[in-house]
Amino acid sequence: MGIYSMEKKVLFQSLGCDKNLVDSERMLGMLAENGYCFTDDENEADAAVVNTCCFIGDAKEESVNTILEMAELKKSGQVKVLIVTGCLAQRYQEEIRKEIEEVDAVIGTSAIEELPKVLDAAFVGKAEDCYHSLDEKPLTDKKRILTTGGHFAYLKIAEGCDKHCTYCIIPKVRGSYRSVPMESLLQEAQTLSDQGVKELILVAQETTVYGQDIYGHKALPELLEKLCRIEGLVWIRILYCYPEEIDDALIQVMRKEEKICHYLDIPVQHASDSVLKRMGRRTDRQELTEIVNKLRQEISDICLRTTLIAGFPGETERDFETLLDFVDEMAFDRLGVFPYSQEEDTPAADMPDQVPDEVKQARCDELMSLQREIAFEAAEAMEGRLVMAMIEGRVADEDVYVARTYKDAPDVDGYLFVQTDRELMTGDFVRVRITGSHEYDLMGELEDESAE
Repeated sequence: MGIYSMEKKVLFQSLGCDKNLVDSERMLGMLAENGYCFTDDENEADAAVVNTCCFIGDAKEESVNTILEMAELKKSGQVKVLIVTGCLAQRYQEEIRKEIEEVDAVIGTSAIEELPKVLDAAFVGKAEDCYHSLDEKPLTDKKRILTTGGHFAYLKIAEGCDKHCTYCIIPKVRGSYRSVPMESLLQEAQTLSDQGVKELILVAQETTVYGQDIYGHKALPELLEKLCRIEGLVWIRILYCYPEEIDDALIQVMRKEEKICHYLDIPVQHASDSVLKRMGRRTDRQELTEIVNKLRQEISDICLRTTLIAGFPGETERDFETLLDFVDEMAFDRLGVFPYSQEEDTPAADMPDQVPDEVKQARCDELMSLQREIAFEAAEAMEGRLVMAMIEGRVADEDVYVARTYKDAPDVDGYLFVQTDRELMTGDFVRVRITGSHEYDLMGELEDESAE
């Protein structure tokens, strides 16, 4: 236990993606083991830690604004120490130190295990920035404090990325692809299950090439089979699957294992061959169409989620029409669209024919308008069906619970609102008859018996 940590309270801000959230949960666990407590009240906090994101412009802006808010707390004397970590810290160490003098220390993405030591030192004015090589092995042996409510949790199976898409900064702030050894993942998953986790969500910058670097082959199917043997887990969900890496072995294990949700997140980014080539992607429209059709043929009830980038440099009206046609043809169950973000130090940032912001936003809006029609029709078609759902919570002062089906990943997809006078607990699995829909969300009534 740190000698400066006794009864010290930390205000911890976690920004960005679910992979970053896993890092935050590890840092919370390390701080707790070193005697620190936590608070959401800025008036009680002795220190503030901001785990930042810099993937796109909006994320960068949110991170900077949060650091500045915490800097004001330090300037006023409400907090004594301010530490910045995460992707923005990795990428902009010098700028943060130069522009925000209230920051006591900056910690890189591969050095988060140093946080307790750095925080201890900061309380006596001796903190130093801490960076390790981006080729460090992924951190796996630190206890996590779950922030997701305890009924579901993310399992980060790898760190970094080797794809080097031309718009993406991740390889520069997270390093090359490094898989977490399978035995470490199985042990962590068992621990999470023992703590009450029922849904395990596999994440990485790319999950589909898991194991290639340490086992010489893609080992995701093998990992999934072993995770399915963990008794307490009910659902296992897979996110961030690059389409070209989805193979028969993955499809077959999804068909065979009942615990694996028939849900895949496949970020395709675009459908124009010329745009995909400039993005550095490794598929064309025909290949994407074949992959989607094969998944639906092999797993008839699969739910497919994707993300798109609108307004990539050089995207013409014809390219955009191709993308609209593709979205209409594929009718993805879930879809998100982002305007292209011109990130410095990426090849795309220096490409000619940058698309004006207003055009990017208009194209985003048009894509989402089309997707809304597709999604709303699909939601209406669910009426009358019987589904299994996980309870997320209760609507205040009503006999209505908020739930998710296998088609709904946390925070990014819709919800199912369940009418019942029965007492249910968060994390319960129940059978629900769908009675209607409202936009992306579903309504339903509880069947007589629990699914468990």
